[in-house]
Amino acid sequence: MSQAYFQEISDWALTQIQGDEVLLASVAGEATDFIRFNNGAIRQAGSVTQQQLSLTLINGAKQTSGHVQLAADRALDDARVGRMLGQLRDQLQFVSDDPYIAYSTDTSVSADIVAGAVPDSSDVLGSIADASKGRDMVGIYAAGDSFGGFASSLGQRNWFQRSTFNLDWSFYLRDDKAAKNLYAGMDWSDDAFGLKVAESASHLGALDREPVVLKPGAYRSFLTPAAVGELMGLLSWDAFGLQAMETKQTSLLRMVTDGQTMADEVSISEHTGAGVAASFGEFGFARPDKVDLISGGRHSGTLVSARSSRQYGVETNGANTGEQPESLAIAAGSVPTAGVLAELGTGIYVGNLWYTNYSDRTACRTTGLTRFATFWVEGGEIVAPINVMRFDDTIYSLLGEQLVGLTDQSEMMLDAMSYERRSTSSMNMPGALVNEMKFTL
Repeated sequence: MSQAYFQEISDWALTQIQGDEVLLASVAGEATDFIRFNNGAIRQAGSVTQQQLSLTLINGAKQTSGHVQLAADRALDDARVGRMLGQLRDQLQFVSDDPYIAYSTDTSVSADIVAGAVPDSSDVLGSIADASKGRDMVGIYAAGDSFGGFASSLGQRNWFQRSTFNLDWSFYLRDDKAAKNLYAGMDWSDDAFGLKVAESASHLGALDREPVVLKPGAYRSFLTPAAVGELMGLLSWDAFGLQAMETKQTSLLRMVTDGQTMADEVSISEHTGAGVAASFGEFGFARPDKVDLISGGRHSGTLVSARSSRQYGVETNGANTGEQPESLAIAAGSVPTAGVLAELGTGIYVGNLWYTNYSDRTACRTTGLTRFATFWVEGGEIVAPINVMRFDDTIYSLLGEQLVGLTDQSEMMLDAMSYERRSTSSMNMPGALVNEMKFTL
């Protein structure tokens, strides 16, 4: 879909309102190539082009919403939108007043389009084929445009579009042994991809050694950006939203009520300007380039949706209804990325975590399992893989009193989810070196 077509169809829809009605129209869609690999060969390839129009009809304090798939054919789309508006108008008679109804009354017009340097998918296949020679490479490559738009009968018009790629893959060895990696962003580089491949190849070789069995205990550990991202993904469920804080359900409750802190080096933000999500929310409210959530280890802000804004009398910052981050970032630190094994010395290199959950939400205590390329390191050199271990530790420890430092480079990680459509959520994460990480079994 083009910006021009969205403007055409939304302008037509906005002419159909009656009396004091207010109409909000938003679109979300993609034009994506998907390629699935197994054993280093293409097993499935295809393209998806879709666009879903969402309409919210408001009259006073009543509102109702619906969705239609657009066909990029004006006759078909006008008919679909017209039927949907009729259904929404009928539904308004039966819904109750919404005490927290909120929508932007702005009249701004904006277009935020970043093409990036995403090569044609056929050109990328050569690089992937070279990397897969002699290896069982399993993964999926997704690349193309994601777009969204917002229009209201009050005059607001917004559009955003991003071109991105996301290669999520593993080099599989045998049984449960695999070296997982991710290369994602807006500007493809063969050199950067080559470094990722070399890293995974090195890990694959180390995985072939006899595993080390460690006893439960506290170990000096290095968490890769992917492992840190897994922990932050857990916190994203409930940690940063205003409603969770007002209802005392946030896992960062001790930071909010008791002044609990993390290390001074830790600064966490919703950094829309460095991500690939839209700069406006679902009800038209603008999102700042950056919302500081934790600054210098101290709680400094929250994500505020339009509804929470009305409910608690706090200005919205365009957060989604669930008040979950879409462009979460942790500022880089001072530990040299190229020398993390030397900095670790002797301990555990945690390549990935999974099955993470809370073992004590109010204490922000988390638990989960190590996964994929996790190794025992001695004297700055990988010795052998370790068998799967369970950790149980608090974020206040891992990013607080036990934190040695964060790496001086962050890694962009795009969400690989494609339910309904390709996700535009992302993270920018550094690695974390901790003096002690607690493993329970």
